[in-house]
Amino acid sequence: MSPSATEPPLPAGPSVPFEVPVIDIRSYVDGGVASERARVAGEMDDACARVGFVQILGHGIPDETLRGLSAAVDGFFGLPPETKKSYRVTGANRGYSPPRSESLSLSLGVESAGRMNDYFEAFNIGTEARSFPGLGLSEDDYGLNVWPTQVDGFEPAVLGYFAEAGRVARTLTRIFADAPGEPSGFFEPLTDHSIDVLRMNSYALPEGPVSLDGDLTGMGEHTDFGLVTVLWADQVAGLQVLGTDRAWHDVSPVDGALLVNLGDLTARLTNDRWMSTLHRVKPPIVDGGIVRRRSAAYFHDGNADAVIATLPSHLDADGELAYEPILVRDHIKAKLAGSRQGKANTAAVREAARVRAAAVRGTGAAGRRSGQAGEGGPAAGSASVTPGRGRRGSPRWPR
Repeated sequence: MSPSATEPPLPAGPSVPFEVPVIDIRSYVDGGVASERARVAGEMDDACARVGFVQILGHGIPDETLRGLSAAVDGFFGLPPETKKSYRVTGANRGYSPPRSESLSLSLGVESAGRMNDYFEAFNIGTEARSFPGLGLSEDDYGLNVWPTQVDGFEPAVLGYFAEAGRVARTLTRIFADAPGEPSGFFEPLTDHSIDVLRMNSYALPEGPVSLDGDLTGMGEHTDFGLVTVLWADQVAGLQVLGTDRAWHDVSPVDGALLVNLGDLTARLTNDRWMSTLHRVKPPIVDGGIVRRRSAAYFHDGNADAVIATLPSHLDADGELAYEPILVRDHIKAKLAGSRQGKANTAAVREAARVRAAAVRGTGAAGRRSGQAGEGGPAAGSASVTPGRGRRGSPRWPR
């Protein structure tokens, strides 16, 4: 059945508390024995089927690389607003996005109640068509990077992390192939000229007292577009994940971990056996004050010209499809038209249904605590807080 026909029933709530599993992938990074890799693949299969989010240890990204990225992120977002705005790029998923210039919930076809766009700023870089010479690819599907000249060492530091995060993403797709018993190279023809994007985010409200209500959103409800996302983030409250109990749960990375979540295209491959989980970021509030929160998300989205179709092994008993086959290019275009151009994505019926169900239950503003919760999520209703007066959360970036 086509997803545009009806909204699917939502699963009943789980009988166990919500948690994001922690998995050590060292055996894949360092070439461990087959039995260890099999154990990791089994743990990953379980996490992807139950949660769609996982925390990974043993990823092998050097602290020096993380320190370089930290300095680059701080340097760019510390520039004057007009300087940052000079790096805006029209028509491509590159460059600077100022606060309130995007609405990620529209990528699901859901408009925020207050029609307020997301309160975060971002800077994107990624693979370019010219990164893959000889294939005749179009920059319309990729985009040309712009590099700030006002921050010393920005380009090499960011490219250093981009290379490491890409290595981790490709390691994860090896695990994803092993977990359901597919050939180890299954993802290679889908990702050998992948549209990969690194989005560096800063969630920061202006100095001075601010009145927050339930409509103010750091980053709206959304699923990620591609195959897998690799995320570094400060250990600061804000990130929330929608569980199968239809409630929002706070999630913060454990020490040394990367957060990983599946994207829409992996859910399509597995006929929703693996979950592309809805998530959002609320204003980061600690002890009654707004604190800064930073993250860097590496999106491994697949080849622009790849067709994503449900695996035969994951068809329903009656052979029906949850999703029709789709071209990666068309899927990403529809998602970006929602978040960046304000055009509701009418094809995201299944995801939108989950967002609306959470809102009906009255959990849309408050969220719930999980075993890896940050220090308090945003409060429901209204609150007056002063930026900078709360205790600063521990940064994820090594100093």
